[in-house]
Amino acid sequence: MKRIFLTILTLLLFNPVQAAINVEYNNGVYHFVLTGEKIKKQIAFVSSTNLITNKEAHNNSDSKLTINTGFFDPKNQKTISYIVNDYQTVEDPLFNENLMMNPVLRRNLKSIVNRTEFRILDCDNKLKYEIAQHNSKIDFMCSIKTSAQGGPQLLPNLRLEEEFFVVKDVDGNVIRESASVLHKTPRTLIGIKNLPKGEQEVHIFIVTNETPMDIYEARNLCASYGLDSAMAFDGGSSTSMNYKKMQVVSTQDSGDTGRALKSFMIIKKK
Repeated sequence: MKRIFLTILTLLLFNPVQAAINVEYNNGVYHFVLTGEKIKKQIAFVSSTNLITNKEAHNNSDSKLTINTGFFDPKNQKTISYIVNDYQTVEDPLFNENLMMNPVLRRNLKSIVNRTEFRILDCDNKLKYEIAQHNSKIDFMCSIKTSAQGGPQLLPNLRLEEEFFVVKDVDGNVIRESASVLHKTPRTLIGIKNLPKGEQEVHIFIVTNETPMDIYEARNLCASYGLDSAMAFDGGSSTSMNYKKMQVVSTQDSGDTGRALKSFMIIKKK
């Protein structure tokens, strides 16, 4: 009987089906690790018609963990990033007239709409994580269950110019910068570590005002944890996180609930 009890206990403790959210805080950075197969079913990327705070999205969805994701235009409250939820595209930047009417952005539209995204793929009823460019092909028998676009890709390769975050002249001088990628700022980062037997971990970093980072430092942070792929979501004043009853916003003013945002990653309680 004792041996049976120990076997059951071992299965409960080490069965990869069990979902887990582990969090550490070190030197101004919150580091979340998502493990287990069950949690893949609990993750969704959602958007709001009107801009709302991360805290509002957290409460509205009754979520365990909520972070900010895609880029958006605060003037017209429309997306600059693709968002897919429940197999349907719910946010499409091609319907953002401010993006389409800006001559500089329109000339670089192919790069903008092909920015990196985090996906959960449904491959014949088996879910898996992927970080890839928006227009990249999906494996046979797979479909995108939910995804959020941001950028730039950090690992395996940094894609600043390819995703129109940095523009250089013929002499290699930077003449245009987007999303403050070259400046120290709070950041929301996400990455994937591939484990033996096809298992995967998701790593999320909320880089606060205490230790702001430029995009090269953000890439190095992800690399230091041995991630196979990583990317950034919207950062700066958009950086927001709610975990259970904990809240982090990059503005940090007393009583501030954070910037109003467009899209979010949520982890449902069930």
